[in-house]
This record gives sequence, C-alpha cells and structure tokens, in this order.
Amino acid sequence: MSVNMEEGRVVMSSSSEYTQDGSVDLKGNPVLKSKRGRWKACSFVVVYEIFERMAYYGISSNLILYLTKKLHQGTVTASNNVTNWVGTIWITPIFGAYIADAHLGRYWTFLVASIIYLLGMSVLILSVSLPSLKPPQCHEADVTKCQKASTLHLAVFYGALYTLALGTGGTKPNISTIGADQFDDFDPKEKSHKLSFFNWWMFSIFIGTLFANTVLVYIQDNVGWTLGYGLPTLGLALSIMIFFAGTPFYRHKLPSGSPFTRMAKVIVASIRKWNVIVPSDPKDLYELDLEEYAKNAKVRIDSTPTLRFLNKACVNTGSSHNAWMLCPVTQVEETKQMLRMIPILVSTFVPSTMVAQINTLFVKQGTTLDRAIGRSFSIPPASLGAFVTLSMLICVVIYDRFFVKIMQKLTHNPRGITLLQRMGIGLVIHIVIMVIAFLTERYRLSVAKEHGLVQNGGQVPLSIFILLPQFVLMGTADAFLEVAKIEFFYDQAPESMKSLGTSYSMTSLGIGNFLSTFVLSTVSHITKEHSSEHKGWILNNLNASHLDYYYALLAVLNFLNLIFFLVVVKFYVYRAEVSDSIKHLTEELKEKKAVVSNQVIPRD
Repeated sequence: MSVNMEEGRVVMSSSSEYTQDGSVDLKGNPVLKSKRGRWKACSFVVVYEIFERMAYYGISSNLILYLTKKLHQGTVTASNNVTNWVGTIWITPIFGAYIADAHLGRYWTFLVASIIYLLGMSVLILSVSLPSLKPPQCHEADVTKCQKASTLHLAVFYGALYTLALGTGGTKPNISTIGADQFDDFDPKEKSHKLSFFNWWMFSIFIGTLFANTVLVYIQDNVGWTLGYGLPTLGLALSIMIFFAGTPFYRHKLPSGSPFTRMAKVIVASIRKWNVIVPSDPKDLYELDLEEYAKNAKVRIDSTPTLRFLNKACVNTGSSHNAWMLCPVTQVEETKQMLRMIPILVSTFVPSTMVAQINTLFVKQGTTLDRAIGRSFSIPPASLGAFVTLSMLICVVIYDRFFVKIMQKLTHNPRGITLLQRMGIGLVIHIVIMVIAFLTERYRLSVAKEHGLVQNGGQVPLSIFILLPQFVLMGTADAFLEVAKIEFFYDQAPESMKSLGTSYSMTSLGIGNFLSTFVLSTVSHITKEHSSEHKGWILNNLNASHLDYYYALLAVLNFLNLIFFLVVVKFYVYRAEVSDSIKHLTEELKEKKAVVSNQVIPRD
C-alpha cells in the first residue's frame, strides 16, 4: 500500500487494494476493499436500526398515555416525565461517543451498551406486567383523583427506563457512525455512496418507527402493555444478533484518544500563552512530521485563520514541550472545528423542542377527539405518529431520487444543496407547523365551547384527523432538518472525532426535550399564577386549557431561532475535505453538464 504526501495531508495510492482512510479489522490489520465494508456491511447495520427504532418508539410514542392512565399522573407532570426521559436518551450518547473514541472503539462500545439496553427493556416488561409493580386500575375521568403509584412502582419503572437510556447512550452515536465508516472518503465512488447513506439510514429508522406507531401502539391500547412492550424487546434482541452476524464484514476505526482531553489541551495551552504573538507564516507553527501521520494512517490538517486565538497553542516558545503548553497544528484545527459547530448545534435546540410535542401534547390532544372508524375500530392517539413516519419516508425518497438530481444541475454540488441550506428549509417548516397547530387548537376549543364541553372535558365532536397536517409536516421537516443534522455533524467533525460529532446531533434532541420540560413547566406555572381563577394555559382538562396560546408561543420561538440560524450560517466556515473525492464528484457533474450543453441536435 503506497503512501504519498500532498498538500499537508496523507494520501494513499488510489490504485491500492486496501482502504485509504485508516480503517482496519478487529485485529487491527489493514482492510481489503473487496472483502469488507460498503453496502454489504451496511445492510446488517441498517436492519439493526429498523428493529432498534421499533423498540425505542414502541415505548416513547405511547409513554404519556401509560403515565396518565396506569400511573395516574397529570398532563404537565406526565409530559415533563416523558421529555426528561427522552432528553436523557439523547444526552447520554455524548458519553458513549467519548468511550468509543477514547477507549473501546465503536464496535465494542456498541455491543456492551446494547446488552445494557436489552436489560432495561426486560425489566420494563416486568414493571408493566406484575400487579405488585403498578397501582390498581382506575376509571376516574380525572386521573389525579386515582391512587398514586408508590415509591416502589416508580423506582422499578423509572429504573428500567433510565437503564435503557444508559444503553442507548452507547448504541446511538456509534451505530450510525459504524455505518458511515463502511465507505472510504478517499475513494470517489464510495464517497458518492456515503452521500446517500444518511438518507437511507433515516429511511430504515422510520420503517421501525412506522411499525411502532401503528401495530405496537394499537396492541398497547387494546390488548395489553405486556405484549406491547414484549414485542419490541424481542425485536431488540433479534437486532443485536443480526448486528453481531455482520462482524466479518465491518471496517473499524481505531480509538484515537479522548477528544475532550485533546480539545482541553488546546484551550488550556492557548489561555496559558494568551500574550504570545502568533507568527504570520503558518509554517512557523508547531506541527508533527507527515511521517507520523502516515505511520498512524491519520490526516494532517493545515492551519486556518479562523478562531486565531487558539493558534497560540501551537506557537513554540521553546520553554516547554508539555502537551498542555504546546499542541500540533492538526490538534488545534480539530478543536476549532468542533467549536465552530457549536453555534449550529445551539440553533437546533428549539426545533428539537417541537419534535418533543409529537409524543406529548399532540398525543394528549388526540385523546380529546373522535377516534372511531366505523363501529368497532378506534384509532390510538399515538398512532398519528405513523404519519410523521410516512411523510418522512416519502420526502426522503423524493429528495434523494429527484430533488438532489435537479439541484445538482443548477448548483454543481454533489449534495444538490448544502447541508446548512437543507437544515434551513426544515427550520422554516417548523414555523409553519406551529402556526397550523395554533389554528387547529383554536378551532378545537371553539367547537368544545359550542357543545358545552369545556368544564366536563368531554370528547369533542371532531375527527382526530384534524391533527393530521401538523403530523405530516413534522415528517417533512424531519426529512430536511433531521437528516441534514446527522450528516452535517458527522461530515464536519474531524476524522478522529466522528463519534463525538455524531453525538452533537443527538445532544440537540436531548437538550430540546429538556428545553420542552422547562418551557412547559414555566408557562404552566406563570399562567396559573397570573391568570383569572388560576386556571393556566395547560391543565389536565385540555378543553379548559389554552394550548393555542402555547403553540403560538412556540411559533414565535421558532421564528426567532430561524433568525439566529441565518446569522450563524453567514459566518460558518465548512471544514476542508480530507480527500479529493468531493472535488472529483463536482468535476464529474460539471463535465456531464458540459457534454449535454455541447451536444448538437440535428434538425430536419
């Protein structure tokens, strides 16, 4: 396998039979392209994700109804418990990413975490099955009048949920990264496949989600929670076995040390040398020899002028070569890139708060509406989440097969539009969603008032399908924002910090859910304290609430967030490609257009 040194980076010979991105097998040996990776390896990863999503959404989609109907919690309390748990689910991946990047590697971190995940699911089945682990059944219209769950009931139930969350912390940031690692960035053909990987990755996720939001929520509502939780647990166990069966085909990346420690060293060194003058010539900055990077199959990065203060970390003052005083340019640039993405990360918190409404207030709204189809079938409120899935699936296919090809001809960008442009479209759709949710809820409340259903909280004579537009548009927004977010944070992260980069997109959802808890609690408290008769905007009786005001507030937050995003994007600098693959793809698109435009069409 030959190695060339070009433009400050390691470039493997394109004719090599081995991968050129430093990937290895489990024993640390170089990988033959023909034997491992690509779509064959990804097939095992994608199948795993279908079953895992079925397990996760089999719990989260209907969790608010279990908390209200079985554990007898109020609307605000149950909603906040859901968003706190979901927030934890999406925050723990940052720790799983750290363990993978610094110690165990992605494969072993994933396997250990998946066992913990399965253990949590198994205990959860016991908590919903054994009569001694849940309060007695109650048919009161106001569940707050029913017997509360005991400390033991809550300890076992939440213990299972948070054990499960600990397991997902190690699986979520690593499974998608393992999938993306199966394509070599230095091979133009494989790089082009990676551009489609995240679209189809999301496609596979929502196949599992669709099953959970239709079949599983129906079983939970009409058959029982034991079977409703037992099936996704069985699916999770099967998915782990499927992933393990694909082991001979996977490419792996070696742990590269703690990304947090590497970043901390740069920041500390910069602060300690705050009064040092940075040389105007980047060649005067401290950097390791190219041979060092070639030996470890890693990429060397040239110095950039952004976040110039951090360049102080690689100014050699001659006083000390301590790692907390002097860092190579590549390490500084890696730190810069992770810090540059933080404002983009912050701009995704508010839309993640909107996503949290799908499994909380949107579902609770559905319980107040007419859910009957015919005489014998009643739609589970959580099953409307299936329309988020269907909309997402359709939009991803249309985007990948048609929209990208049209935009490629106009922009010469292999992705069609940039990842940040795709995210921006998703943010605009989120504003539209909350405006529609506001108008729909306003109409629902007016009908409830007309029929005298405000005080008794009776069922409003409107079809549950009036909520359909907000669910469908949420799926459309996901096709733009969520897919682009995952790809953006993976793509823009340095090669040695891919798991941490992937965890950024999950941290976004976690903080968004915690933000939902904060906003809902704050609004509920303030409006109770300052409204007439201390009723507030969000009550257990939604017919006497003002969810329309709450949705209007969320629409305003989305609009302000869009402005913040546009400002941040204006100053964002994309990281330089470590290979020439994107350049090759761009040139290929330009050549195709040139051929088409130069063709002479004969006339009669």
